[in-house]
Amino acid sequence: MNLPMVVPDPTLPSRVLVYEVGPRDGLQNEQTVLPVEVKAELVTRLVAAGLKIVEVTSFVHPRWVPQLADAEALLARVDHRGATPMPVLVPNERGLDRALAEGVRHIAIFGSATETFARRNLNRSLEEQFSMFEPTVARARAEGMDVRAYVSMCFGDPWEGRVPVDQVVDVGRRLLELGTYQLSLGDTTGVGTPGHVTALLDAFNAAGVADDRLAMHFHDTYGQALTNTYAALRHGVTTFDASAGGLGGCPYAESATGNLATEDLVWMLDGLGIETGIDLASLVETSRWLAGHLGRPSPSRVVNARPQ
Repeated sequence: MNLPMVVPDPTLPSRVLVYEVGPRDGLQNEQTVLPVEVKAELVTRLVAAGLKIVEVTSFVHPRWVPQLADAEALLARVDHRGATPMPVLVPNERGLDRALAEGVRHIAIFGSATETFARRNLNRSLEEQFSMFEPTVARARAEGMDVRAYVSMCFGDPWEGRVPVDQVVDVGRRLLELGTYQLSLGDTTGVGTPGHVTALLDAFNAAGVADDRLAMHFHDTYGQALTNTYAALRHGVTTFDASAGGLGGCPYAESATGNLATEDLVWMLDGLGIETGIDLASLVETSRWLAGHLGRPSPSRVVNARPQ
């Protein structure tokens, strides 16, 4: 396949970690429930394409996310104890019990920057979420697990509107202080713009949180995901969440469309001469294969632009 012309920018990071969330965040919002064998092949294909981290599933109760009800069966089919970290989303101590039973070594928790979304997604208040997460993180750390934290609605909330930057920073710092190694800042409804990204990152830095503790999780609802990624790159962030084929959204926020497509992100990074270790052609082929199983075209611009 044709690749972009490489024009390096020495002011940008030389390497970026792409944190693949398609098998979890991507598939949780799909109407089609894929067989566990297909999910396992997806994970295997993504690892073979060079993804260094692949978030594979969630231990959320199947009543809330039926698309991921086969979490244990999937973990039995992939090499989640191997060289490639395969995190699992764990909402609470019950989810942690399931993760421990399967020998999972990497987990993530999922917090909210707003009161309304915390109540809708976690059935907790903004303040109560911390007391829910604290024992989960403490136990996981005691078991030698790596724990990542997501915080959603960082740039806007469909019920509350604009979210104050200092509120996001306060929630994010408290999630890090629980003992998580990284905080992923989620633009859940895709309303962020480059200036907003820069202002939020500046505020975290001023509060003592360096860019290397932060990741960005952009959605492309308003077509801003790559522009926002570039702003974060210029700021010094080097970890970006993305979803193969641009799948995903949020089942609790109807205005949230798909995540930033991994292919679109890699195309831009390749053009900037930024190393990812990802084979773009293999990744595109995987997303086309996945779209066939889902029965609909991939929303990724790069997938659709490349000839079959």
